[in-house]
Amino acid sequence: MRDLSGRATLVTTVNFLHAYGARVLLVFGLLLGLWGSYHYFRNMQVSGGFRSTFLIMATLTPVQGLLGLATLFLGGHPTQGWLHMVYGAFATLFLPGAYLYSRTGNARREALVLAGASWIVSIAFFRGIATG
Repeated sequence: MRDLSGRATLVTTVNFLHAYGARVLLVFGLLLGLWGSYHYFRNMQVSGGFRSTFLIMATLTPVQGLLGLATLFLGGHPTQGWLHMVYGAFATLFLPGAYLYSRTGNARREALVLAGASWIVSIAFFRGIATG
């Protein structure tokens, strides 16, 4: 007879980390959106700290997705269907693309693109949370 309680505990733990990480990324995106918007409206170049923080968010997003996939493979499932995964895949692909695109223009455009990307993925993170 197999011990299913250990597996259920693992699924619960990984699911908790996935849900907690989603909320952290939402706050992260909102703060970066505010920070980048401040730079844009003040006609300032974004700082190296902003860029590196944006890249941290871009790195944590696929880690968040891997936690979700681990939950799925361990027997969990999204409560509202597969749309939840679409938001995660979008954010995972969009953030690095926005970063690369932002590097091709002037300093003000870089602030606009990175702040806009932060606001957009904040919406995706929120919708991912809302769809469960």
